[in-house]
Amino acid sequence: MLSSLSRLTANTRKTVPIISHSIRSIFIQTSETPNPASLKFLPGRPVYETSDDRGFFVQPRDTSAVRRSPLAASILRSSDGISGVYIGSDFVTVTKTEQVEWEEVRTGVFECMMDHFADPDAVAVEEDLELDEEEISDTTILDDDSEVVAMIKELLEVRIRPAVQEDGGDIKLVEFVEETGVVRVRLEGSCVGCPSSSVTLKSGVENMLQHYIPEVTAVEAVDDGGETVGVGGAIEVDTWASEKESKEREDDGKPKMTYEERLAAAGIPLGD
Repeated sequence: MLSSLSRLTANTRKTVPIISHSIRSIFIQTSETPNPASLKFLPGRPVYETSDDRGFFVQPRDTSAVRRSPLAASILRSSDGISGVYIGSDFVTVTKTEQVEWEEVRTGVFECMMDHFADPDAVAVEEDLELDEEEISDTTILDDDSEVVAMIKELLEVRIRPAVQEDGGDIKLVEFVEETGVVRVRLEGSCVGCPSSSVTLKSGVENMLQHYIPEVTAVEAVDDGGETVGVGGAIEVDTWASEKESKEREDDGKPKMTYEERLAAAGIPLGD
């Protein structure tokens, strides 16, 4: 889960092949992701329409899969070798287990998508389900959020999440622990089990957050239960440099830049 997000700190990107498949007038492309266990399927049409283009991740144990997305539920039922499905605005990322090869599951995914899009109202149905849910996401800025939390949410939503989603994954903010400065996030889609996830957290997410928000000391990936997962865990930042602290902090520990100045420095437009 490195390539797109790494462009936030580097200009190199590994080219990944795109394979096209035409099935019953539905033209579906598959694109490799940085995670060899995940493939991104692009049907060339909307998959899940929401106001903010935010998708969601479904695993076999998720009993709400059918209600949230008939397509995701169908794909999960198509093979025991599928461990997760991420439904994006215009793509689907499928993650397989180590026990199967892509040749064993790819055809079933194509058939599920073909059947799904044979219904002209398929996308609208999923859109209606979204409208029935509370429209507060992990990056919605709340009235009681501190400036630090608000800035973390802005950076995740505007700068980090789009890069992660381009590779078929997603990143959700769980919490910011003010006492320790640790940002806890949950990885989804192709990020789950990706060999480069720890590098993504360190070189992409953590570096960007620390660059604009000196209060952040580390980024930690957690699972649904809030337990640290094995993708590098909390990134050690014992050398939170005194030079950086002296430049970016006043004697009382407060950052020199205002919230608006931080947003401007990060290239994030100010709201009305």
